[in-house]
Amino acid sequence: MATLRGVLLRPVAVQRLLAPAEVAARDLLGTLLVRELDGVQVIARVVETEAYHQDDPASHSHRRRTPRTEPMFAEPGTAYVYRSYGVHWCLNIGVEPEGVGAAVLVRAATVLQGVEVVRCRRPRVRRDAELLRGPGCLTAGLDIDGPRFDHRSLLDPDAPLRLLDDSSRLGEQDVIAGPRVGVSAAAEVAWRFHVRGEPSVSAYRRSPRAPV
Repeated sequence: MATLRGVLLRPVAVQRLLAPAEVAARDLLGTLLVRELDGVQVIARVVETEAYHQDDPASHSHRRRTPRTEPMFAEPGTAYVYRSYGVHWCLNIGVEPEGVGAAVLVRAATVLQGVEVVRCRRPRVRRDAELLRGPGCLTAGLDIDGPRFDHRSLLDPDAPLRLLDDSSRLGEQDVIAGPRVGVSAAAEVAWRFHVRGEPSVSAYRRSPRAPV
């Protein structure tokens, strides 16, 4: 059973993940990723997300349903883990009803518990705020990859990676929305969400291929 500072954590309600992708992406800010690493329970709070939907030309699910994108069409809460540019893994959480190709990319998180275990996987990082800053850093720090985690449910209480909730909620004033990072299509769509003033949030970089 996962706890944080004596507070019992519970799985994120499926109803929250059934919302439209851009709504779910905002609502997932503040939720918790819980990962068992080296016998230690690591807990990280999600502070930056991006929404993707099958009607969105920047989404992997836009053109057609494929074996690779199948997790985006699965039950909400399913992990979609793919390798970006053949370099690093990216963790996405399936949202909207089953059969709709939608997911939320987890771009950054803040380590709340188990920081030393995460630091062992990112030894060159100087500040704790940078341990899980950016999607590739997040998967490296939490030891997440496609072969082990793709298509796994993050709502399964026995899963090695779980999406939990501590009942905290962010107000509208706490969330900033803006264009997504590095996409060349639909580059102006404000479907990137992050927590205001959070040092673990990654920098915005517009794709050089995006039309002006």
